[in-house]
Amino acid sequence: MQPHVNNILNDLKKDDFQAYLLTGFTNVEYISGYKPTSFAFCVIKDDPVIYASGMDMELARRDSIIEVKEYESYEIMIEELKKEGIKNLAIEPSLPYSTYVRFKDDFKIDSKTYVDKQRMIKTPAEIEKITCATEIAQKSFLELDILNNRNTEKEIAFDLVRLMIENGASKESFDTIVTSGPASSLPHAIPEDKKLEQPILIDWGAIFEGYCSDNTRTIVYSEHQQEIWDIVAEAHDKAIKAIKPEMKCCDVDKVARDIIEEYGYGDKFIHSTGHSLGLDIHETPGFSARDETVIEKGMVITVEPGIYLEGEFGVRLEDTVAISKRGSVIGDLPLNIV
Repeated sequence: MQPHVNNILNDLKKDDFQAYLLTGFTNVEYISGYKPTSFAFCVIKDDPVIYASGMDMELARRDSIIEVKEYESYEIMIEELKKEGIKNLAIEPSLPYSTYVRFKDDFKIDSKTYVDKQRMIKTPAEIEKITCATEIAQKSFLELDILNNRNTEKEIAFDLVRLMIENGASKESFDTIVTSGPASSLPHAIPEDKKLEQPILIDWGAIFEGYCSDNTRTIVYSEHQQEIWDIVAEAHDKAIKAIKPEMKCCDVDKVARDIIEEYGYGDKFIHSTGHSLGLDIHETPGFSARDETVIEKGMVITVEPGIYLEGEFGVRLEDTVAISKRGSVIGDLPLNIV
């Protein structure tokens, strides 16, 4: 049986649950290798099973490493589980309420993060896929030749996605951000139909074999922009240097945040220092002031401090870090694009 399933079964037994219900597409894919296109119910138990929609049966049978049944109705699925003696049912926290109400009268239910716990630690194969996704994204960025590009923000974003696909990505890992000038002070700015202004901020990533990458670079021009860039770069570099197993995630956030606060821009750093990624672009844990998760080998987490001066400009620098004895940056794209 798949190692992740065995680990989850052990967690279930410790907490006196007989089964664990998942419907999230990436959680189902993580457990089985099959990514639903419609809907699916994955039940982790001693003999795990996926109830897939009729339109997905061919795909599910081809890709899933656990048993697949065709979904007929909630009633049939629930009766089958009850016949197996299942009384206590764990559910993933993201389970839709409309699904929860179908099960709540037949089982004692509680929300558990068993899959999230497994997904925190990446296998060498997963890290390799994230590395490939990062290499594709960075190669594509260099081919974009942003310093000599005369297209609009929207056109550049489109071209970057096209290049990533041409270089082996299945698609972008989130909506590509190409922004410039005053709009760069918006952390999630949307590319506009305008020529590039100064500075230029690009946040982009690729998906390779299901796994995401994430980078951000900011190209500055004026002395004041360079001053802010240098502060963000110092926070970025020192946070990465500080990362090690057994450290708390919130302490990494503090390293970056303290540096930015020392320069008087603490209130301009308006998001966490980083997030895990994998099958999803945002996973747990993250480098935030509230996350006390202890860092372990095999975690893959971004480091992306930023300073945002409303109405003027913003600077963010982001790399993805794989953690072994220390934190190691994935990819080799320089911070300073000149």
